[in-house]
Amino acid sequence: MHAQISEKDLNTWADYLLDYSLGGVTKDDVIMIKGEHITWPLMSVLQDKIFAKGGIADVNIVAPDNDRGKVWGASIARHGTEEQILRVPAWHEQRYRAMTKYIEILGAENPALSAGQPEETAMAVMRADEPYKTLRLGKPWLLTLFPTQGFADLEGMTIEEYTDVIVSASVVDPRELDRVEQDIYDVMDRSSAFRIQTRHPLDGRTLELRMNIAGRNVIKCTGKRNFPDGEVFTSPNANTVEGEIFVDLPVYNSGTTIQGIYLKFEGGVITDYRADTGHETLAKIIETDKGSHRLGEVALGMNAGIEKVLKHPLFVEKVGGTLHIAIGASYPECYVKDESTDEGKAASERMFAEGLLNRSAQHVDIVTDFRTGGAGIGVWLDDTQLAVKDGIWVVPGK
Repeated sequence: MHAQISEKDLNTWADYLLDYSLGGVTKDDVIMIKGEHITWPLMSVLQDKIFAKGGIADVNIVAPDNDRGKVWGASIARHGTEEQILRVPAWHEQRYRAMTKYIEILGAENPALSAGQPEETAMAVMRADEPYKTLRLGKPWLLTLFPTQGFADLEGMTIEEYTDVIVSASVVDPRELDRVEQDIYDVMDRSSAFRIQTRHPLDGRTLELRMNIAGRNVIKCTGKRNFPDGEVFTSPNANTVEGEIFVDLPVYNSGTTIQGIYLKFEGGVITDYRADTGHETLAKIIETDKGSHRLGEVALGMNAGIEKVLKHPLFVEKVGGTLHIAIGASYPECYVKDESTDEGKAASERMFAEGLLNRSAQHVDIVTDFRTGGAGIGVWLDDTQLAVKDGIWVVPGK
């Protein structure tokens, strides 16, 4: 079955994406719209609006076995060689350089098609895709999630129930998030230390993960890059991450559900890891490259309107009262204002050499629940312990 979405909701959704998230469309814009054919209802509305506003819509329909539209899908990982994977056609780079803005519509017809790839070639695909991911991240970009039967099945929901959750969150004016996130932003922005306590469910131990965020830029997420949105994040000084954490909420990655994750960091590097479900997939993520053994992000979920915890990272990481960390690449904007300038590039290279900024083909968000019943115990920014109230993180006394 296919998602049934009204024309009114599709238009509202598309208007927010183009006019609010991407800041409008000009005649000089070449906007790539990437997604599987099953996401066509939203892709179609977006391209019509882009053309009507004078821009160019570059519609990039990706194969159903290609998770997130990488340079290659699962077929080459299963049947090809690493040598073949390196032979990315030149037009692929030209296409990504030509675009001025980027919209990725997540949503898979059959998520299982990208699952179970051989480890070595799957990692080779991730590495081959990294330069193009860097190109995408260097331009205005945006992710949104389209409801599909395949993803509804992963959640154990009917397509009607799943569509209602996705669409209801995607047609809400995101501008209120700016006010909701301000107090958390202020305290994170002036803090140097981030401390997280979680409880291991097997032995009841209190685990503590510590990291330094001094000098890092803090970002309020209000629908400019993810839609729907709702988080405040930064990238830590990667070599300062120390300790242990348990991550309890399920997350979907490469056709597999991962849940019950334990990580241990020593000197900024993951030295031990386990997952109750999807351990092999977690191992593939962490063993991709040197950077995938390190931490690239720490963030607090701030969207009180997303009450249903879904496995898809675009939604689960936004749930108010949750915290997520990302295995892999840092966000360059947390280190420099503009990495495209010579000064910004030089600063990024210096911080990468110093081990502060992390680079990797991976950036995988994993989420811990700090609401009642979750594995989370407490979060401290310097000496300020945060609290969860009315479905979001708050600063006590504010």
